[in-house]
Amino acid sequence: QVQLVESGGGSVQAGGSLRLSCSASGYSYRSWFTLAWFRQSPGKEREGVAAIDADSRTIYADSVKGRFTISRDNAKDLLFLQMNGLKPDDTAVYYCAADSPSEFLQPENYKFWGQGTQVTVSS
Repeated sequence: QVQLVESGGGSVQAGGSLRLSCSASGYSYRSWFTLAWFRQSPGKEREGVAAIDADSRTIYADSVKGRFTISRDNAKDLLFLQMNGLKPDDTAVYYCAADSPSEFLQPENYKFWGQGTQVTVSS
């Protein structure tokens, strides 16, 4: 199995910053997995935010380009999401995910998920 544990969520005012972390472990975890961040707010579908493959190639949703940065530490099996210029629309539960997806920002392509961390941005 794979365990993914997110941390770093919280409440912040618009324009502020947060850094999310995700720790990966487990017998089935592979350091070459693509890692991704997704988010889901009430009444909305889960959407892809950013993904990074084992070679640190990245892809971002248009809504976060220029504001969010995804990175990973393969030696420590950690995933990060630096979020700057936060907006109220960024309010959601943020999930990290791991797998070998064909489409990096489609949630149905990921088998392993964390429990999520809440991010709330007030105006």
